[in-house]
Amino acid sequence: MSMMQEKMYMDVDDVCAILGVSKTYAYSLMREYNKELKEKGYIVVAGKISTKFLAEKIYGMKVED
Repeated sequence: MSMMQEKMYMDVDDVCAILGVSKTYAYSLMREYNKELKEKGYIVVAGKISTKFLAEKIYGMKVED
């Protein structure tokens, strides 16, 4: 089972590993995506990102529950 299938939320180290980017860039993406989720009315946690939402954003696919 892959990392994206195991966790409900990912932290910056997970995002860095999946995307192969720096922590600075990963935090920037996470802030942007969490802002988008918050505007849609979701509760967000600083320093974490929904695994499902991240998969939808970076792979352009809908992840089934």
